[in-house]
Amino acid sequence: MTNIIMKAAPSLLEKMKDHYKQALLEKVPQGGLFVAKTNNCTITAYRSGKVMFQGKNNEMEAAKWGNAEPSKSPTAFKAKTSGSALPENIASMSFIGSDEVGTGDYFGPITVVSAYVRKEHIPLLKELGVKDSKNLTDPQIMKIAKDLLSIIPYSLLKLQNEKYNRLQASGMSQGKMKAILHNQALIHLLKKISPEEPEGILIDQFVEANTYFRHLQGQKEICTNNVYFSTKGESIHIAVAAASILARYAFVKAMDKLSEEAGFTLPKGAGHQVDQAAAKLIQLKGEASLDHFTKLHFANTEKAKKISESM
Repeated sequence: MTNIIMKAAPSLLEKMKDHYKQALLEKVPQGGLFVAKTNNCTITAYRSGKVMFQGKNNEMEAAKWGNAEPSKSPTAFKAKTSGSALPENIASMSFIGSDEVGTGDYFGPITVVSAYVRKEHIPLLKELGVKDSKNLTDPQIMKIAKDLLSIIPYSLLKLQNEKYNRLQASGMSQGKMKAILHNQALIHLLKKISPEEPEGILIDQFVEANTYFRHLQGQKEICTNNVYFSTKGESIHIAVAAASILARYAFVKAMDKLSEEAGFTLPKGAGHQVDQAAAKLIQLKGEASLDHFTKLHFANTEKAKKISESM
């Protein structure tokens, strides 16, 4: 599916941000202005004025902003790296990929996975349909993940909401939490595959390399050998795509469990439907239950309280 790219003036970008305010996600890429997720479409706006529409309804969503002259281009946004330059033949090397899911979701934990893909397994993973989890449906993810679990070594970490909320309340940023989780997952995986060593490690970049390592100051062990950082890591090495799928798989399973506890299906993301679900949860289980189900510092909490009060 081709992404739709359009150019928008600053005034239009502000209108778009206001229009999608109920669907904004917390995680924004480097150089980004906002990311919003509606039904079957993800909208990513950049400070440069470019706006990308991804998903089944991208043409319909882009058409709302017709004065911005849309143009289709699958390669308009290139990956950006920080730290050491990537090896020229990285895609064909034995690499560990590391990615996370759940950072922009109000309900559910953050899941981080580091996955090791040996070069001889690359063709098999491609045959299985391994690609960025954002471009796969939940049923596809569940199917592919079950195959991956028996093929590649991996390390999975889940940051449950109670601990997330304690760390956030203590002043720790989400970026630092993610850095610590990635580092721990990498250390666990390296020990699991020892004495074998990967040719390198690629982390799907969420902060600059120097910021990532600054977040890790004070940790007992820090993985630094042949560590690379790049946005769109899943397009650079299939190990990142595999990690993305396994992280999404763990997140979906966690959401299913939380939905079972709640007594109704909890929606993903951080849009208006999430506010409604959180308000329902308050009515059923009390405001204190949000600590277990949600990331409390999201704006959804206050919105849900107001909706609950009007019920």
